Amino acid sequence: MGSIAAGIAGNTAASGLRQMASGQRPQLSSMLLTPANAMRLTEGLSHMRGAALKLGQMLSMDPGVVLPPEMASILASLQADARHMAPHQLSRVLDAEWGEGWRSRFARFDEVPFAAASIGQVHRAQSLDGRDLAIKVQYPGVRDSIDSDIDNIASLFRLPGLVPPGMDLAPLLTEAKRQLHDEADYEREAAWLVRFGALLSGSADFLVPAHVPEFSTPRVLAMSFVESVSLDALAQEPQATRDRVAERLIDLVMRELFVFRAMQTDPNLANYRYEPQSGCIVLLDFGAVRAFDVALGEDFRALLLAGLDNEREAIRTAMLKIGYFGAKTPAMQRELIIRMFQTAMVPLRQPTPFDFKASDLLERLRAMGQTIGTDRDLMHVPPAETLFLHRKIGGMYLLAAKLRARVDLGRIVAPYRAFIALE
Repeated sequence: MGSIAAGIAGNTAASGLRQMASGQRPQLSSMLLTPANAMRLTEGLSHMRGAALKLGQMLSMDPGVVLPPEMASILASLQADARHMAPHQLSRVLDAEWGEGWRSRFARFDEVPFAAASIGQVHRAQSLDGRDLAIKVQYPGVRDSIDSDIDNIASLFRLPGLVPPGMDLAPLLTEAKRQLHDEADYEREAAWLVRFGALLSGSADFLVPAHVPEFSTPRVLAMSFVESVSLDALAQEPQATRDRVAERLIDLVMRELFVFRAMQTDPNLANYRYEPQSGCIVLLDFGAVRAFDVALGEDFRALLLAGLDNEREAIRTAMLKIGYFGAKTPAMQRELIIRMFQTAMVPLRQPTPFDFKASDLLERLRAMGQTIGTDRDLMHVPPAETLFLHRKIGGMYLLAAKLRARVDLGRIVAPYRAFIALE
C-alpha cells in the first residue's frame, strides 16, 4: 500500500509540474485523477489478495457516483483471476487444516488450481471412494488482514478530489468489512451452499454442488465437482438456449429478493456455469450471500410496482424510504435518480422481448450516473443493501448482453407483484 501511495504521489507531482510548465494553475483533482494513477492503483491491487483485491473489484463496478468514472473504468481489469499460491505455501495451509499426511485421504489431488480469486483458490480432487471434488482453499492470513486492508485503501480515498467532499464513506467501508469477513467465513458459505441447494432442490434449471463436510474446515470448503462449461461457451448455441439461460438467471434474482430473501450478490461470470447434458445452470460461490428482511423486500416490491405502473410520486416515496436519496439531497440530483430508475424500468413495461445486445440502455444509465458523479458536492451514499443489489442486477444485465439474449422481462416480473410468503 505504501508503494501504491508513493507511486500515486509521484505521478501527481509530475502532473502538477507539467501543468505549471504549460502556464496552467495546477488543479489537485485533475492531477490526482489521471489514467497513470488509476493504472498504478490497479497494478498494485492486482498483486495483492484478500480484501484489497476484492474491494478493488467491487469499486470497478461503481457507475461514477463514488469514484470518478476514469478510475472505475481502469479498475475493471481487476475482475480477472488473482495470482495463486505456490505449491509449498498450499502444502503448509493444508497441513494446518487437515494435518500432515492428508494426501493419503485422496486418490488424487491436483496441486495446480483450476480457479483463483481474491480470497481463495480451487483445486480438483478425488476421494478414495471415487467422488470428484472441488476443494476451495483460503489464502493464509486473508481473514486477519481484512480490516487493515480496508483501512489502508480508505486512506487513499482521503486524497483530495478522489471522492466528493463531505461524502461519508464510513458506513460503506464498515459494510465492506462485514461483507468480506462473511466471504472469508467458509463455514458460513457452506451453510448457504446447503441452503440454496435445498431451495433449488429438484429444479430443472439450476444445479448447486453438494457440500462435502468431511473435508471442510473454517478455511477449506469441499464440494462435489460438477462437470460444466463456461457461459462463454454458449455464444454459438441457438438463440432459444441463450434466451432461456438469461431468463432463468434474471428470474432467480427476483426469487432471491422476493421469495428466498437471500441473494448471492457477486455477479462475477465465473460464478455461473452450464451443464450441457442437462441444460442446467450451475451456481457457484455462496460467500457473498446477503439476507434481506421481510420489510426491505416489501419496500423493494413497492418500488417495483410503482415503476411498473410508472407512478412518479409513488416511485419518489419508495426510493426515499429505501434510501436512494435523503431528505437533504438536492432536488436536481433527486430528480435525476428518479429518471434513471424510470429509464431502467422501460424494458419491464414493453410488450415485446428486450434485446440486451442491441440496446444502448446500459450506456444511457451509465451516462446519467456519471452526471451525478461529476457533481462532487453529492453527499448521500445509498444503503449498502441497494449497492449490492444493483451490483447483482448490473452483472445480470452484462451477462445477458454477453449471451445476446432476448427476454420478455415483463412476463418474468409479473408474478412478483403480489406478496409471496416463503414456505
